[in-house]
Amino acid sequence: MAAPSEGVSCEDFAEFQEVLRVMRQIDDRIVHELNTTIPTASFTRKVNAAETCKHLYDSLLESHASRDGAIKKCIAESSAVVNLLREERQKDSDDMTVLKQLRKEQTKNRSLEKKLESSPSSHLIFFFCFVFLNAQSSKQQVSGSNFCKRN
Repeated sequence: MAAPSEGVSCEDFAEFQEVLRVMRQIDDRIVHELNTTIPTASFTRKVNAAETCKHLYDSLLESHASRDGAIKKCIAESSAVVNLLREERQKDSDDMTVLKQLRKEQTKNRSLEKKLESSPSSHLIFFFCFVFLNAQSSKQQVSGSNFCKRN
């Protein structure tokens, strides 16, 4: 994903959430990605597991950076709107329309900040690759395709 944060519109919050959902797909499908990317014990000689792990990890980091960039862009835009609405509110404290808009924008801003705080799963992939590669180097039996599956 090459910087979709540039083309993301923050105007329609529901649309923005849908864009984030699409950007999160690699995280949501991480177990599947691991199971299809990391070679099983029988294929470790045919596939460079370290390179495969690195590629998956890099794509995950790129996805997180892109998503974080989009969220930060929208937080900045939302904060600017909040500041403008606060100024309008100070000019006319009896205008209920401005107050409602201000509260709505503040809620949107808090929601965006919570999305930014959500922890990425890149640590999971790093841990998995570390364990997998160490097990391979010490010739322990580890099946890459079954490592993350729950029994």
